[in-house]
Amino acid sequence: MATPLTGTRLLAALRAEGLVVHEVRDWRRHNRNTKGGWGPVNGVVVHHTATEGTGASVNLCYDGRPDLPGPLCHGVIDKSGEVHLVGNGRANHAGLGDRNVLQAVIEEVRLPRAELSDTDGNRHFYGFECVNLGDGEDPWPEAQLLAVEKAAAALCRAHGWGARSVIGHKEWQREKIDPRGFSMDTLRDRIKARLAAAPEGPATPDAGEGEGAGPGARGLGNVLPGGGDEGAGGGGDVRPSPVPPMPRHPPYEPFPGREFFRSGARGPVIAAMGERLVAEGCGRYRHGPGPDWNEAHRKSYASWQRKLGFHGRDADGIPGRVTWDRLHVPNTSSGPPG
Repeated sequence: MATPLTGTRLLAALRAEGLVVHEVRDWRRHNRNTKGGWGPVNGVVVHHTATEGTGASVNLCYDGRPDLPGPLCHGVIDKSGEVHLVGNGRANHAGLGDRNVLQAVIEEVRLPRAELSDTDGNRHFYGFECVNLGDGEDPWPEAQLLAVEKAAAALCRAHGWGARSVIGHKEWQREKIDPRGFSMDTLRDRIKARLAAAPEGPATPDAGEGEGAGPGARGLGNVLPGGGDEGAGGGGDVRPSPVPPMPRHPPYEPFPGREFFRSGARGPVIAAMGERLVAEGCGRYRHGPGPDWNEAHRKSYASWQRKLGFHGRDADGIPGRVTWDRLHVPNTSSGPPG
């Protein structure tokens, strides 16, 4: 699970992946948080708009319909491959889906067939709408498909997720058909390959500006029925830092060495590490985290390594000095492990 990105971090992540992004009206404060929870987030849902024309699609996504208020997603990807941000927070795009699909996304394993409609997807997923009629004939330009790949990869990279954290609306709700016209398995293969390399870097020169600047996207939320709000509660714009600033004399655990993290290892430093991984949105725990080194710890640490840009054998889930020093595990009462 992960804490949702703030507007600034979302913009920065998209732009760092090489996307051209546009901010739409007051998108940073445009959400449905008063109607239900927002977060923890677990993945990305891809849709098609069933509309044509960028301007009309963006306006519909931002404003919504009389029976389904906007925002209807977080961003729209137009046919030229540019992104338009229309919401920041809970959005009416995913609706109710299958809890077993959500669990598969969390564990990053193959998806089961969606059968149930018992889980609030608007709480757990970012949503991107792609401008396409969805009739099987409207083409998908390569520039648009590349932007879908980049946008999904940007969020996966920001949260330390793998490509299996990206699903289609039809994989979440059994009665949906979107996105129609390309294979989600092929898209995930493309995302996986992209995550194995460093991000391209900003597509425009003003990538590093602060709050109120950065990439944006014209978006169209879920214009088809079924993405409405369920549940109660609210969510806010929290502002976690992926790498906390280093104090002058930080009370952090020194790196115990890779050899420490082996079967049978136990100690408070492992539990403290797990708590930090959860705080960074990289937790892969069903229970805990506890003091015993186990596979859940390894998967969680691998997510942290990927979040920092490591891949392949460098993201095997066994802590190394570089990633450990950046995790800032607080000192434990018993001191560093031996």
